[in-house]
Amino acid sequence: MKGDIVMDCKISDSAAMKMKEILSEEEDKQLKFRLFVAHAHGDHAHYGLGLDYPKETDELVTADNGVEVLLEKGQDFLDGVEMDYDPSSDEWSVHNPSMGTHEGH
Repeated sequence: MKGDIVMDCKISDSAAMKMKEILSEEEDKQLKFRLFVAHAHGDHAHYGLGLDYPKETDELVTADNGVEVLLEKGQDFLDGVEMDYDPSSDEWSVHNPSMGTHEGH
């Protein structure tokens, strides 16, 4: 299993633009976005997003639009996750359609 698993993460164009904007303002260019499970219960999870440094337990996933995101290896709620950003409300949304019909929050 080690090294063979490639996790999937989809990032909307609006989320990618916002993430690139945030990263361009950071002085430390080693920082990456981390998408994490803040809390999981039953068949859905609550997600968090922040800046962090890569760890040995992470997979650095590059979305179709070139944005890199750190995901914890082996965390089922993160594999297949989809992220969006609404500039009009300045709100992020994250859900994982492969984990059922619940929206992440």
